[in-house]
Amino acid sequence: MKRPTSVTVIAWLLIASSLISLVSSYASMDNPQVRELMSKSLLPLSVQYAMMFASLAMMVTTGVAMLKGLGWGRLVYFSWSVLGLVVGLLTSPIKTTLIPGVIALAIFAYFLYRPKANAYFSGQAVADDA
Repeated sequence: MKRPTSVTVIAWLLIASSLISLVSSYASMDNPQVRELMSKSLLPLSVQYAMMFASLAMMVTTGVAMLKGLGWGRLVYFSWSVLGLVVGLLTSPIKTTLIPGVIALAIFAYFLYRPKANAYFSGQAVADDA
């Protein structure tokens, strides 16, 4: 079964953005301004860093899984992202920073759960007009 272009693009965006975020996040760990902003959250800094690095690892893993046609990849990505947004809504001192994540998740979910993507992840053939 041919992988839909949308799945390929989303998977590579997840992988690339995660790796870039990993480097930039690690580099900014000692930045006093970043630490000050993060300290305004209800969660301790250590928990925030653990969640951030776990999320980045999850995004790389699920991106690779999606490229391989493994359905659990999109399910874990979507579930983890929704959970992350809920935690963000409950703990973030600046809620408006979550808007881009909500928009991206909605767009990704639309493309990851279309009929062609569903067929790709289930291994079934699908008509071209679906």
